[in-house]
Amino acid sequence: MQSGLYIVGTPIGNLSDMSPRAVDILQHVDLIAAEDTRVFGKLAAHFDIQTPRVSCHDHNERDVVDDLVAKIQSGMAIAAVSDAGMPGISDPGFRLVRAARAAGVPVWVVPGPTAAISALVLSGFPTDRFTFCGFFDPKKVRDDNRIRHTIIYYESPNRIMETIATLATVMPERRVAIVREITKIHEQAIIGYPAELMSMTPPRGEIVIVIDAAPDKKMTDAEISDIVNDIVATSSTKSAAAAVAARAGISKKEAYRRLITKGEDND
Repeated sequence: MQSGLYIVGTPIGNLSDMSPRAVDILQHVDLIAAEDTRVFGKLAAHFDIQTPRVSCHDHNERDVVDDLVAKIQSGMAIAAVSDAGMPGISDPGFRLVRAARAAGVPVWVVPGPTAAISALVLSGFPTDRFTFCGFFDPKKVRDDNRIRHTIIYYESPNRIMETIATLATVMPERRVAIVREITKIHEQAIIGYPAELMSMTPPRGEIVIVIDAAPDKKMTDAEISDIVNDIVATSSTKSAAAAVAARAGISKKEAYRRLITKGEDND
């Protein structure tokens, strides 16, 4: 085994996604730097990987990288894995790669599944330009809304409904895909405007949020009127205001005014 650092992608849910090359590398390196050795132990048992392992996680990565790089410089082959997916993507790994590059030791990648890219493809939103913003941060979302192309976030199921409510306020005119349990038996993509998603049953499992690219232009009055006509036929004025605001990209106050005007016209 050639000495160096091997960045190895592992399954994000379905063990069948583990590549033969990844198994071979992990079986034959001298040491595995794992985000959580207990979590990796389950994968190792399934694929008969008996290689020694050490922890390399968010809280100790800065402390262990120099030692790991020194081991590579002494001739060892070391693989880095996260709990799931590609190391370095909202997971430990980039500091180790950076240190290895700075030391001039060889670095290779063994590709594997990545939740962010998988969710992007499943959403059906534009893929020619996108920005991955890591875990959703409500304090930064208004700045994020300046990104006019597709946006990707990770999110916890415990916070997802609060996040959707925030998106309904900040990005009401942009469709959202809630992609959950990717590659698992309950894989699902729930797509709609934030106001529409606020009434859904809170989704469970591992979640990725994909935000559609912003509309190229604001809707005309005629286009907004068409939306009002469509929604008012099936909803009460009070419940329809949020839906009109979401689809038309206008404030709820303005949406409510248009709905009231529509009601007066019908009288």
